[in-house]
Amino acid sequence: MKNKVTGFCLFLLLPVAIACRKDRVVVVEFEPNRVFAYNVGKMAEQPMDKAIEQTSAALEVLFGTPDEPKIPEFILDDDELAALVSLEKLDHASGAANETGRGIFRERCANCHGLTGDGRGTAAALLNPYPRDYRLGRFKFKSTPIGTKPTKQDIAYLIREGIHGTSMVKIPELTESDVDALTDYVVYLSWRGEVERALLLECEAIYFADGESLYDPSIKEADPEAFEEQWELIEDYTVEVAEQWLAAADRVIDMPSRDPALVPDTIQEVLAAMNSSGDSPIKDSVSRGRSLFASEKASCSRCHGLAGRGDGQTNDYDEWTTDWTKKFGIDPEDKDSHIPLIARGAFPVRKVSPRNFQEGVFRAGSSPEQLYQRIALGIEGTPMPAAAIEPTEVWDLVNFVRSLVLPAEEKPL
Repeated sequence: MKNKVTGFCLFLLLPVAIACRKDRVVVVEFEPNRVFAYNVGKMAEQPMDKAIEQTSAALEVLFGTPDEPKIPEFILDDDELAALVSLEKLDHASGAANETGRGIFRERCANCHGLTGDGRGTAAALLNPYPRDYRLGRFKFKSTPIGTKPTKQDIAYLIREGIHGTSMVKIPELTESDVDALTDYVVYLSWRGEVERALLLECEAIYFADGESLYDPSIKEADPEAFEEQWELIEDYTVEVAEQWLAAADRVIDMPSRDPALVPDTIQEVLAAMNSSGDSPIKDSVSRGRSLFASEKASCSRCHGLAGRGDGQTNDYDEWTTDWTKKFGIDPEDKDSHIPLIARGAFPVRKVSPRNFQEGVFRAGSSPEQLYQRIALGIEGTPMPAAAIEPTEVWDLVNFVRSLVLPAEEKPL
């Protein structure tokens, strides 16, 4: 009888418990960068619990939460810095996916890129390539040189058009207002992520066991000078990253004009010229490009192979992998050493695959200008450097690469 009564009581209580769960406010938080923190802790030979706690507290003051994003007050006090991102656009992109007028990032992007922009969404581990981790502040496809930020126009283009050959597809339902909001939100997530990395790295020299701290508001009244020193450091890192983003527009390279008779608009025109009889300026350009492709000067074939099939090398990694391995003295080939980092959020390493041009899949677009940028600027975060060649030679390589594309009927299924 006792068991029956107990069971009946639990049955009566169950609806109340469910109702409580339904009414409970779920607090959504940014996930700390535990992989980076772990590596910094190994260098400092100390636990990073306090470092993560204080860094997260400072970041919430600076940038708010995924539901209520903020722009730091000292940024808003500076007209130039305040122009970096719009709080109105951040509100539009952030928030719950079912919230009217909000939640675009969580609805459209977070499943792959993660709530924090860490590239660890629920579907991410199944995708190849892995979704981009914005927190490094590095972006592959842009109009600016390696080592500099992309422009907002660069980011907006990829959001609007997708990235060919990846799981990031074009979403026709996105309005221009949505694209603008997502662009600012990507900048915001990357900005926040870089500041987090900078503060965690600063913690390498802070000995929390001895009572030192990175950010401790409790000392604000007792020791205002010490607290001001802490906050000034945090401000400096925040402003430094913001200024790098604002400088991007001035870093865009000048692209030489293109003669459509020599460098035609489409791949089909290049292929048609190559299949035509007799000589032509396009054939001559392709021939020059072929020689450059195989030369030490351009060194394209070293990775892409002489026939451009992407089979020149298969033993390298991108910087999203080497950032948490080689940068901290970890061998990417030593899988056992990765276990503590994978437990904290790193994905199993994959070797980078050079592009197979015969497939005709150009991730950031196949226009002559887009291919010119990839060759002339290199691709950030990958083994592909900027080509140290003349602009006319870049156009020849553009023609040659496009001439390698197989017609649709010849491509393997």
